[in-house]
Amino acid sequence: MKKSVFATPQDAEAAFYEAFTKSDLEGMMAVWADDDDIYCVHPQGARVAGVAEVRESWRRIFNSRQTLTFELREQHLVHGMMFSVHCVYEDIQLEGESRARASTVATNIYLRTERGWRMVAHHASPAPAATQPAPQRAVKTLH
Repeated sequence: MKKSVFATPQDAEAAFYEAFTKSDLEGMMAVWADDDDIYCVHPQGARVAGVAEVRESWRRIFNSRQTLTFELREQHLVHGMMFSVHCVYEDIQLEGESRARASTVATNIYLRTERGWRMVAHHASPAPAATQPAPQRAVKTLH
């Protein structure tokens, strides 16, 4: 498995969505920490925990062979020295469809490790039907 060094949590997040868009399982798992405490919740799915289960969940998704594009909006970041929490709305469009599907709200949690920033949790669920755009917020840094 390839392992990249992500200098910032934003680098790890960009790699996460790139791997998702490309259905790249090795690229996806390169973003995740090598720790059995990681977990993932896909929209309307059960929680899966540990490297093997998280990997298998992404393998099943990628085997569907759907080509997706993502537009992220209303990013809200809480950033500390050792962790970063990103809450975003994902507007997802399937290749061949004329308009985006219903929005998903996702929380991505990154941890600084000795090998750079790694994802330790991804939780996505359908967004409420009537979401009003929130004012843009600055990144919060905790000391």
